[in-house]
Amino acid sequence: MTQTTAESAVRKQRAQIRVRTLRTDRWWLAPVLTFAGLFLFLIYGFWAMFDLSILAGSYIAPFSSPCLAAATCPEGARLFGFAPFGDWYTLPPGLLILAFPGGFRFTCYYYRKSYYRSWWMSPPACSVAEPHSKYTGESRLPLILQNVHRYFFYVAAIIGLILTYDAVLSFRDADGNWGHVGLGTVILVVNAVLVLCYTFGCHSCRHITAGRLNHFSRHPLRYKAWTLVSKLNARHQQFAWASMVSIVVADLYVRLVAKGVINFPFA
Repeated sequence: MTQTTAESAVRKQRAQIRVRTLRTDRWWLAPVLTFAGLFLFLIYGFWAMFDLSILAGSYIAPFSSPCLAAATCPEGARLFGFAPFGDWYTLPPGLLILAFPGGFRFTCYYYRKSYYRSWWMSPPACSVAEPHSKYTGESRLPLILQNVHRYFFYVAAIIGLILTYDAVLSFRDADGNWGHVGLGTVILVVNAVLVLCYTFGCHSCRHITAGRLNHFSRHPLRYKAWTLVSKLNARHQQFAWASMVSIVVADLYVRLVAKGVINFPFA
């Protein structure tokens, strides 16, 4: 029979330290920079969602792709010329699709760590006390909804492939002739590559490829896929930030070209 002594009860308690942390380095710098980066990304995304300058020649703004509304989408921005939302839909096209890549990033394992630490201070850094009195993890509402991440992955993968298709279309000029290569082409191609690396380096994708296999030798193709995804997954944090920056740069570039702000040769 197990007996609980006064000494064992004390051991179960947290260490009683008068100061918040004993760390002397700049542990607060990473949460501050993360907070600023995510905040600026949200501000830009909110603006881009309502901006209608989404097409510049063969360049399509990533935040509005795929463009699915006939009333607010130029013909060149429609996916295969298809616009399931007809003239009755007059709201910005970004409202129709941004919830899916946004939800994918919001529920991403790395981004959870980022905003848990920088926004909720839970905890802000290793060996730094958090302001919350208790910890429930992701076992209750609303954080239990983070489990929908695996389903957001499927939609995000499709959108990533669509952005790749848009990057291929950027090799056409305004008249539809192939062979055009401008600065926008390079930006859209780099963005598509980074978005794909981030999306397919996701933990959910790694689990899908071979997460439940007991014998890799019996499934060589799935093992190779798992190996590739694992290499991307090892740099998931870097791809998360790189793709977040690249999609803002690509989207802003297309909109500035569409507005005539950028009009130099080979733009």
